[in-house]
Amino acid sequence: MYRIFISAGRKTRPSRCNHNASAQGTKPRSDKPRPLFAWLITAAVLGLACHAELNTPTEEGVEELPGDSVAILSEEARDLAFRNGYGRRRTRNRASEELVELGRVLLFDKELSGDRTVSCMTCHLPAFGTGDGKSLSIGVGGTGLGADRSHPDNVFIPRNAPSLLNLDEVANTNFWDGRVMLRNGNLQTPGGDQITAQMREVFQFGAISAQPMFPVLSREEMRGTEGNELADIPDENMTAIWEALMARLGAIDEYRTMFEAAYPGTSFDEMTFAHASNAIAGFFISELSFNDSGWDRFMRGNNFAVRIEALRGAISFFREGCVSCHRGSAFTDQDFHNVAMAQIGPGQGDGPSERDDFGRGRVVDDSDLLWAFRTAPLRNVELTAPYGHAGQFVELVDFVDHYSESEDKLRNYDPSQLEPALQGTFLDNIGAILSTRDRRLEGMEFSRRTAERITRFLLTLTDEEARDLSGIVPARVPSGLSIDGG
Repeated sequence: MYRIFISAGRKTRPSRCNHNASAQGTKPRSDKPRPLFAWLITAAVLGLACHAELNTPTEEGVEELPGDSVAILSEEARDLAFRNGYGRRRTRNRASEELVELGRVLLFDKELSGDRTVSCMTCHLPAFGTGDGKSLSIGVGGTGLGADRSHPDNVFIPRNAPSLLNLDEVANTNFWDGRVMLRNGNLQTPGGDQITAQMREVFQFGAISAQPMFPVLSREEMRGTEGNELADIPDENMTAIWEALMARLGAIDEYRTMFEAAYPGTSFDEMTFAHASNAIAGFFISELSFNDSGWDRFMRGNNFAVRIEALRGAISFFREGCVSCHRGSAFTDQDFHNVAMAQIGPGQGDGPSERDDFGRGRVVDDSDLLWAFRTAPLRNVELTAPYGHAGQFVELVDFVDHYSESEDKLRNYDPSQLEPALQGTFLDNIGAILSTRDRRLEGMEFSRRTAERITRFLLTLTDEEARDLSGIVPARVPSGLSIDGG
């Protein structure tokens, strides 16, 4: 057995094992030759020391571990992961360079908003893991960026800005309520027959290709309520809004050139906004997929890629029932569940208060799906706070902890963690939410210590390359407008 010493309250860091004795402050090494067995013993001891350092949890106390504990825990964690769908990776449908570059500038160009003050990336900032650091985003009419963004009338978008990372692995179910979905080859969208057969032929990347068609329609997000030609179009006339956007883009020669390079053989005048939406999707899958996390390296056989406490968290994750919804390589079943989350913010106009949000129940006629929302993918989840469909939790560990005794957690939800403008919006619809709570949560109880361990595991799903996304920001956009890339 060997002893692992634990430093209380300090974050773990990558191991920097230094085996130079003089650098450690010990006596200088003798130049006298040493027997071979002595060198072997020294190497073994130092190897164990480095092994221990790489797997040191950050909790108080001293923990005794048998020499084969890491191997045992690793074998169990891998077995549970493989049995629950990890490893069945999607084959990425890569986009051409021309399509990716078109998608890049479209995402960052404020030309797509009614008053030309916001872009798609105003609410999906690279510096916030393609979120914005806010529970609920602020679109048209806001000032500032990220967590500091505000609106003079406290107008919020009803739902949290979801991450754009790794969409290639959740290609078939989009938005918190799944209103854009591909099932059995059938594309379902709010556009109905305004998404024509010709548009569908343009979509190369499943439901992701259709996803960008809809934020540009939202008045709160991008279109605005007055003062521009997009806002003047009735909400139900989606086709006219998309045509107006293409007229804007077509007035910029550089866009015409970029569109025709991305779609060889097709004249810009023959294109629809489906071509723009598809290009944005091409950028998503080509530039925002990050799949080389510590967990991935561990699953490829590197027992030192994650620490012991994270291994224990992984085992708890699989044993405590988290995996019943967070399955597969992206850790989501792409389905919808009511997990007893508090309702905050303006809501979607549902219920007697008109401040409720029925989630998936707004999209399909199924009362069992009221307050059900898409299972969030967990890759790179560390980078995408706050958490929940309305950003109800600021800290990841609190979000995890909510799943234990979720009824009590909902009844005792603390809105003080929210920004001041949202603290008074907590809706007392607790009984209604609990009436359709997912049965998987019944009897689910685990300790705060277990929640902390599971959180440690979730941190291993971060690809270090995803921490700095500044490289995805274009130097300029064809409209010449400013770029929100912070």
